[in-house]
Amino acid sequence: MAITNIYQPAKTTDISEAFHVNRPPILQKIGNTPLLPITSLTRDISPRVKIYAKAEWFNPGGSVKDRPALRMIEQAELRGDLRPGMTIIDATSGNTGIGYALVGAAKGYPVTLVMAENVSLERKQIARAYGAQLIFSPAEEGADGAIRLVRDLVARSPESYYYPNQYDNPDNWLAHFYGTGPEIWRQTDGVITHFVTAVGTSGTFTGVGRYLKMRNADIQLLSVEPLDADNAIEGVKHMESAIVPGIFDPGLKDGEVRVTSEQARAMTRRLIREEGLFVGFSAGAAIHSALQVARTLDEGVIVTVMADSGAKYVSLWRQPHSTL
Repeated sequence: MAITNIYQPAKTTDISEAFHVNRPPILQKIGNTPLLPITSLTRDISPRVKIYAKAEWFNPGGSVKDRPALRMIEQAELRGDLRPGMTIIDATSGNTGIGYALVGAAKGYPVTLVMAENVSLERKQIARAYGAQLIFSPAEEGADGAIRLVRDLVARSPESYYYPNQYDNPDNWLAHFYGTGPEIWRQTDGVITHFVTAVGTSGTFTGVGRYLKMRNADIQLLSVEPLDADNAIEGVKHMESAIVPGIFDPGLKDGEVRVTSEQARAMTRRLIREEGLFVGFSAGAAIHSALQVARTLDEGVIVTVMADSGAKYVSLWRQPHSTL
């Protein structure tokens, strides 16, 4: 069950690519990220079970969210919804906002981002470095507070803004249907048996999941969510207590794995120190969950997603409760 061509890029099947021959060079580097084997942390599972993870910080904006940010903006251009002089605005926990800011800078659009006050310092600084204007919602309201605030701002001045609305925009999951999903299929030579990933907007889960089910209906799709509303994990939604994204398709999943914030942080720490993978907390939640699934199998190929690197969370590790 060896994997070959791990670093071989997938060819897109998205017909809309034909319209983007003038895409700025930096935006051409979005996608085709490497699929890395998890080795040190898998020593206690069956040798016939393999875990691989997409290293999404290889995207130029540093996260998996570059993919939907690019597609949402370019499809809006094609439809005429986004025109010169308009400002791109959306609610974000940071990574999609950075993706918007990157694309906006490359294409010449101003970007305004609405985010909770407690978003990590690094994500705020990176977004500002790209030229984005930041508006903050109360920390205690989390991502949902940012969503409510951005809707209010757009309602006041609808002609000034293009509001992608990443939580309800089908181009979010289609970015993964046409990009991430085919890459995973190609990189595993089609022998993937399980896809396990954290859900935030749910674009990755929905898009990759639909593509993989199209290729092989027996592939198991498992979502990763916090154990409950009190276990906050950066970039991961607890659906029962949150505004559920319109693109989320709960009927798509074959199961779910629940993770505590401490389990996510502990696994993030282990990934850094035992695998040499400096990743964010959602990656810790994803790998913890993939290992939980692996321990129930005699054989299989599990793929998950490491959404971003740990460089955007260094300030959070410095907090008093951290033991990194």
